[in-house]
Amino acid sequence: MSQTAVEKILSQHVGKPVHPDEVVIVPVDAIMASDATAPYAIRAFEEMGGGELWRPDKVILVIDHAAPAPNQHISNLHRMMRKFAQEKGCRLYDVGAGICHQVMVENRHVQPGEVVIGADSHSCAYGAVGAFATGVGSTDLAALMRTGKTWLKIPPTIRIELTGRLPAGTVAKDVILFLVGQLGLSGASYQAIEYTGEAIDGLTLAGRMTLASMSVEMGAKAGIVDPRGLELPYRFEPVWADKQAHYAQVLRFDLSNLSPQISTPHSPDHVVPLEDVQGTRVTMAFIGTCTNGRFEDLQAAAAVLKGRSIAPHVRLIIAPASREVFNQALQEGVVETLSQAGATFITPGCGPCVGTHLGVPGDEEVVISSANRNFRGRMGNPNARIYLASPAVVAATALCGVITDPGQVMDTKASPS
Repeated sequence: MSQTAVEKILSQHVGKPVHPDEVVIVPVDAIMASDATAPYAIRAFEEMGGGELWRPDKVILVIDHAAPAPNQHISNLHRMMRKFAQEKGCRLYDVGAGICHQVMVENRHVQPGEVVIGADSHSCAYGAVGAFATGVGSTDLAALMRTGKTWLKIPPTIRIELTGRLPAGTVAKDVILFLVGQLGLSGASYQAIEYTGEAIDGLTLAGRMTLASMSVEMGAKAGIVDPRGLELPYRFEPVWADKQAHYAQVLRFDLSNLSPQISTPHSPDHVVPLEDVQGTRVTMAFIGTCTNGRFEDLQAAAAVLKGRSIAPHVRLIIAPASREVFNQALQEGVVETLSQAGATFITPGCGPCVGTHLGVPGDEEVVISSANRNFRGRMGNPNARIYLASPAVVAATALCGVITDPGQVMDTKASPS
């Protein structure tokens, strides 16, 4: 029986061939919760009787959503997580280690062909390495802590074939914004997305994580990237979809002429070409998140801003995806370039993206962000307006003070307006 990549992974774990819409019990390889969800999972775990964890070495807790703690209440939640990890023997990544999804991939807690469940909707990012990964609620995660198993309805798969070579200046973030605009917020509801085609063959792991991460912005249960061209710092066995696999849909897009894309307020699927909103004045710029806070993202921003200064009325905030990312950027001079341009670095984590702290915009402020969501109030203030774009576009916009195509800035070497 021919199968999609997701069906193959789940069949291997269940121990028999599985079919779309079938409900199965699936053993998992690892689970993860952040400080946004772990405290609730810990309480639910105790209410279920507590006891020993299923596999302490496979239970990963990360403090990243409000780190360092902005108030007494959250500090005590962090304290709860530290105490639980110490008592149960599970792995805890504390303040500054980084964003949970980046930490999971960097530290090889998720690898190709595995099933990994996280109590966070962007857990689908692990599809970048060829794993089946999805998000669940805290109560479901508590049950996983005890049993190492979860129930799952096998999702049908949408195959998205991306052809053509990406034009210079167009990156993975532009691709996924374009796709979110095409499919909409519910275009892939409770389905898996399989990304394939020549346009992604040359994408780095970072670019693939950008694609997989925002699968959930189309309602997808999971997103998995074709392993062709994937490079990892260890040997691995890729999982390939069968050539005759059945898909719920097959969508084809030629990206040869794709230009930089922008998601406009107040929904990720309100996507237009950058030129449609070029010149829009902004007051805040943000580079970071599980979608676009990796080294190559900071490097792209530094290429735009090297030797220049951001516009006087703009503040540029940067949250590296992890301490490892920050250290690499520090060693290679990227931090210095961005800091000299006027950027402010904050603790690796999720704070500005989810609006907990470290970058909440004011009323009527306009923000351009490399994040994954721009719903009203997403960054902590419902009276602000958020545009989503690639890190290079965010940097060019911070430089000029208005939404700007980085290609124009790089070509002309223009000074900021």
